[in-house]
Formats: sequence, C-alpha cells, structure tokens
Amino acid sequence: MAASKPEEISHPPMDQLQGLEYCIDSNPSWGEAVALGFQHYILALGTAVMIPTFLVPLMGGNDEDKAKVVQTLLFVQGINTLLQTLFGTRLPTVIGGSYAFMVPIISILHDSSLAGIVDPHARFINTMRAVQGALIVASSVQIILGYSQLWAICSRFFSPLGMAPVIALVGFGLFDRGFPVVGRCVEIGVPMLILFVGLSQYLKHFQMKQMPLLERFALLISITFIWAFAHLLTASGAYRHRPQKTQINCRTDKANLIYKAPWIRVPYPLQWGAPSFDAGHAFGMMAAVLVSLIESTGAYKAAARLASATPPPAHVLSRGIGWQGIGILLSGLFGTVSGCAVSIENVGLLGSTRVGSRRITQISAGFMIFFSILGKFGALFASIPFTIFAAAYCVLFGLVGSVGLSFLQFTNMNSMRNLFITGVAMFLGLSIPEYFMEYTTSALHGPAHTEAGWFNDFLNTVFSSSPTVALIVAVFLDNTLDFKDSARDRGMPWWAKFRTFKGDSRNEEFYTLPFNLNRFFPPS
Repeated sequence: MAASKPEEISHPPMDQLQGLEYCIDSNPSWGEAVALGFQHYILALGTAVMIPTFLVPLMGGNDEDKAKVVQTLLFVQGINTLLQTLFGTRLPTVIGGSYAFMVPIISILHDSSLAGIVDPHARFINTMRAVQGALIVASSVQIILGYSQLWAICSRFFSPLGMAPVIALVGFGLFDRGFPVVGRCVEIGVPMLILFVGLSQYLKHFQMKQMPLLERFALLISITFIWAFAHLLTASGAYRHRPQKTQINCRTDKANLIYKAPWIRVPYPLQWGAPSFDAGHAFGMMAAVLVSLIESTGAYKAAARLASATPPPAHVLSRGIGWQGIGILLSGLFGTVSGCAVSIENVGLLGSTRVGSRRITQISAGFMIFFSILGKFGALFASIPFTIFAAAYCVLFGLVGSVGLSFLQFTNMNSMRNLFITGVAMFLGLSIPEYFMEYTTSALHGPAHTEAGWFNDFLNTVFSSSPTVALIVAVFLDNTLDFKDSARDRGMPWWAKFRTFKGDSRNEEFYTLPFNLNRFFPPS
C-alpha cells in the first residue's frame, strides 16, 4: 500500500463549515422556509413550556396562570427573535427563555415576605411582580455592557483557544437535560432519539423534488410520529396506574394547557400589575444576566459557524448583547417569569438541517407571536411531552458542543500549554457546576449560604453555569500563562482579522444592518 501524502492525512483549518445548503443570507423557497420556520417554532416550545411548568406552581399559580405565562413567554420570545435577527447580531438565532435565571428566581420565591402570603393567587401575583422588578433592573447590565461597547473591549481578551471550551460547554454543559430526562419515559424517549438520528443521518440522502426531505425535516417528522405514539399510549390507558412522575413525563394530557388556554389573548406589558423592586432581588438577578450574556456569546459564535458566516466582529457581538438586554427588559415588563438568552437547541438545529438562513428564524418568530395570541392552537403543540424534546436535545446539544471543539483547529494542540488550558477549563467547567448541583440537591441550598442572600444568589448562579466557569478559567489561564510568546499557538493570527468589522470583507455581507441603518450606526 502506497504511503499517504501529507495533504491526505491533514486537514487545513477552514473559516467556514462546508456542506451547508443555505448560509445566513441565502434562502430556500418560501414553502420550504415556512416549514423550516415551523420546525424551529416546535423545538422552541420545549423550554417555553418547561420553565413556566416548573416555576408557576411554586409561585402559587394555577393551570390558567401557567397557560398565560407560556403564551406571554412565546410572545416575547418572538419579538426578541425578530429584534435580534434584524438589529442585533443578525445571526439566525432564536432568543428564548433561559434556565440561567432559575437560581435567583427560586430565591425570590422563598423570600419570607412572599412565601408567607396565604392566598395562592395573591402569592403568584406578588411573586411575579417581584421577579419582573428584578429583571427590569438587572437588564441594565447587558444594555450598558452592550451599547457602551464594553463587552467588545472584553472580547479582545478572547482567543480561539480560550473560547473553544466555552462554546463546547454551551452544548455539553446541558447534558443533564438530555438522556437523564429521556430515561424518565424510555418508551417514547428512546424511539424518538433513534428515529431522529436515523432520519437525519442514515436516510438523509432520500430526496423529493431534489430536496433532502428526511434530513431537512427529521425533527418535525420524528416529533409527529412519537407524539402520536405517546397519545396512543395515553388514550389506551397504558399509564393509568403508573406513578405520578411517570404520567407527567409520558402522558400527552398532563399539561392542562389546552383546556385552560383562552382562544384569543394578546399579552401586554404590566399585565400582572406594577412591578415591585428590591435591591437584593435585583443584585442576585444580575448574576443570571451575566451568565446569560456569557452563554449567549458562545452560542452566537456557534451559530455563526453553523450559518457559514464569519465569527461576529467585536462591535456586532456587543450590539447583539445590547439588544438581548432590551429583550430581558421586555421579559420583565411583560412578565415571562424568566429572562432570555440564545436558544441552544435551535442553534443545533441549524447544523442538523444544514440550513443557516436568517429568514427561517424570522419566520419561526412569526409563528411564536401568532400561536401565542391564538391560545388554544398554541397549547395544542405545547402538549408535546418534554421527554420528546429531551431526546432531540441529545443530538442538538452535542452538535453545538462539537462546533466549540472545532475552534481548536486554529490552535496548536501539540502544545502542552494549550492542552493544559483546554483540559482544565473543560473539566472544571463540568465538575464545578455538578458540585453546586449535588450540594443544592442534598442541602436544599447552594454552597454559598451566608446571611447576605444577594451574595449567595450571585455565587450560586455564576458557578452553576458550565460555560461561565469555563470562560473564567480558560480566559484567565490563556491571558496569564506565557501569553506573549504564544500568539500563534493560541490562534491569534487567524482570530485577529475578525475583531473589527473591516477586518474581513465578508463581514459586510453578513452583519450590515437593514434599511441602510449603518449610515447612523457606522461599524467600528
């Protein structure tokens, strides 16, 4: 056998991924675009339903309150997605509810002044107003960091080596929402996982009218079949005598959203009343805003790669963070019971479908707004068991994580320095949040447990986020360990040209504002 040539066994670094059918500014036909937008909408329902389902009962709300919060979250999610794709980073990202806000929100729930309210509905209203006030104040952090370009300045300390663990853990750090949730109802979770992988990978070459139908709509087809199967099991009484936890994860009629949702309702600001403000609540919420900022930064870079765009320049990234801060402000004004961040699962779907078109996510935003107003129809889709979404997450989160690892191609991974930084950042990024989670589960409070509640919320929130821990460790080590002599090993010669808007001619194609707005906001 002839010896392989060097070019046959090495793969040169590439700015943009290959094999994508549509990039950020190219669009499929309108019919295909609408179907793909609906697929993104269906995927976004998982988090939009799960967060209110968990938090609203703890706040004292009933099923009707939960249905209204789900509608409101979807409505604001659609508005924020449109704002981000039009005026923010302009990347094809869905801006949805974020689990990063869980710790400070749960802390607000346990505030003695709120927990002591006897009437459940009054407790729900007052807790919602407290959460709204905290979100409104905390949103100023991202608004200031974004529009002042401070986050752009901070991003100058990032390198491909430092960001690879961050982007990787944006996906891999969500492992607890994958198969552990699938295992709660294996009879629908495992078939969903197998069917999704089979259609999107093994049968992806099946075409109809020169379109890879099964690859493009693998998620929608899989969810439809498994949802119908789950409904068949529910209707046949398969779960009638099973434990309550099993029924919640397997049945299609446990959400109680269809019955309680109104036919038509338009969410509006201050619908729960005037927000209440507390300094401790707001300071704790600021930690969640910082975490969502870091997680979204990694997600934006992953989305750019999966949309075959160049990495967003510093000022574009900062502009997107500013608009995300506006999104958190809107979440506080409308009362969504959560702040917002980039939806990681929807970023993964860009890679699964090989369609990174901006128009697709804008169409999905239209579906979010439309079905949030038509409550009964939106609630129908929201009755999909969360186990089905968790099976899809196993693929989509893993895909986003692997995009993060792809940034290592621009670095020298034969360097012991780089191996040390990457390994330690990845390991601690997984290990420290796991410690915080296990501690909280056993002690019913986080490791930070002092008399200052805001301080506890801040530390417990920051160190419960894998990407945030990875960024702290990786960026610190990367900028302090022999950094002056390691520019090439860190990948800085490749990275430097993407720091400024004019550093690469392709940036104008991907990130220029619409309606000729660059006349008023010239790129730096």
